Amino acid sequence: MTKSNALPSLSLRIDLDSGERIGPGKIALLENIEQHGSISAAGRAMDMSYKRAWDLVDEINRICRQPVVERQTGGKNGGGAALTPFGEALVERYRRIERDAASAVKKDLAALRSDIEKPKKSVGKS
Repeated sequence: MTKSNALPSLSLRIDLDSGERIGPGKIALLENIEQHGSISAAGRAMDMSYKRAWDLVDEINRICRQPVVERQTGGKNGGGAALTPFGEALVERYRRIERDAASAVKKDLAALRSDIEKPKKSVGKS
C-alpha cells in the first residue's frame, strides 16, 4: 500500500423525509449542466445518456418542487440549459454542507487512515 497524505474522502447523501435523496451524482450533474450549458453535454461529460441525465434533472425538480434547471431556447447554436437561481443555491448549499461535514470529521478521517496503514502485528505462538 502506498502512503499518501490525502485523507480518506467523505461522500455525502442527503436523505429527505419524502424518501428522496440528493447526493454527489445529482449535484455533479447540475454542476456539469452549468459548466457545459446543456443537459446532453453534461450527460456526455459524465458518460451518461441524455435520457438518464434528463430523468435525473426531472427527479431533482420533483424533489425540490421547483425547477433547478431551465431550458434555453435556440439561436444560432441551438438551445441549451442553465441552472435556475434555486439550482445554483442548491449546489452551493450542498457543497457547503459537504465541506462542513468533512471539516467536522477531519481528525477522525486522519485517525482512520493511520489505523488502516498500521502494519499488522503477528500473533505469535507460545
